[in-house]
Amino acid sequence: MNSNKKGLNTICTHVGELEDKQHRGAVSPLYMSTSYAYEDVDVKRYPRYFNTPNQEGLCKKVAALEHTESALIFGSGMAAVSTALLAFLNAGDHVVLQQTLYGGTYNLVNEEFSKYGIEYSFTIGWQADAFEAQIKENTKVIYIETPSNPLLTITDLEAVAAIAKKHGIITLIDNTFASPVNQNPVDFGIDVVIHSATKYMGGHSDICAGAVASTTENMERIFHLAKNFGGSLSDYTVWLLERSMKTMGIRVRAQNENAMAMAHFLDGLADIEKVYYPGLPTHPDHDIAKKQMKGFGGMLSFELNANLNSSQFQKALQLIKPSMSLAGVESTVLSPTQTSHALMSAEVRAEQGIADGLIRFSVGIEEVEDLKQDILQAIAQIK
Repeated sequence: MNSNKKGLNTICTHVGELEDKQHRGAVSPLYMSTSYAYEDVDVKRYPRYFNTPNQEGLCKKVAALEHTESALIFGSGMAAVSTALLAFLNAGDHVVLQQTLYGGTYNLVNEEFSKYGIEYSFTIGWQADAFEAQIKENTKVIYIETPSNPLLTITDLEAVAAIAKKHGIITLIDNTFASPVNQNPVDFGIDVVIHSATKYMGGHSDICAGAVASTTENMERIFHLAKNFGGSLSDYTVWLLERSMKTMGIRVRAQNENAMAMAHFLDGLADIEKVYYPGLPTHPDHDIAKKQMKGFGGMLSFELNANLNSSQFQKALQLIKPSMSLAGVESTVLSPTQTSHALMSAEVRAEQGIADGLIRFSVGIEEVEDLKQDILQAIAQIK
């Protein structure tokens, strides 16, 4: 199939699917083998080499969705992040990272990179000129995340890509919060796209996986490190992930719609101090988001008024679940200071603007009126 001429939902449904030649089933067959023939074959297949039939098929789907030549599927989002970063960094190199960043990525860099002799700098802010200010002679990588976790800041992809190309630097992005449905960074000049496929690609809170997509040349470089790190994914989970991605376009667009409605609703409540959502015209990066996103995503964050306890509020919710992850079909909330960003120091969280009472809200596909009523009854309980 020529995926370049197909629409999003068609790509989600059909690109990369495997043909069941024996029984002509409607879905991809699952190849569970971990051992394949090596003599008189075109491809020597081995799970850790990311080239089993199910792995290869799903990688084609990811690449088509992200408008890239190639892709790899990993055992987790952090396996994808760490492998992609270290594929382009050696001892003595320097990387510039966005200030507003997922806590796991921050911990990886802050706790591990010094062991490899890799230098790093975090930007002050997330605007494009903040990246250029941190570039050194030995800078090899710029790493961004937009929308960011958990404050939904928006980084100008085109501007950062232009700065990187001017200095001969490769760009990597965590595109998890947007998903390929809402944003395709390579269309704006970004080189390597990373996902926690646990999130919108999986979409049902039952899969842990990661993905990286880029040019064939870049992916060859990433693969050579990946096969040594051993971060491959079991074929059963690969098969489940392909099944889930068939409905990703429909799911994410429904979540976009719900999140927009909930952002406006929360923004209008007297008991809510602040709402972070790039789809709101009051968001400081709204114009950039409009330029580079097809939809504003299913993620938002908000702060209650100071007299309301965020922990008590979450416990009072009856429909929306306090839960550790995000992007499932069910709506969930969490406190970043207790979960995703707990290992950051209070000082670093304060620098990023992550308040202790901040609540991250992953909006699902439920009826909006039911979500609104749950918010209202929880506030009423704790007042």
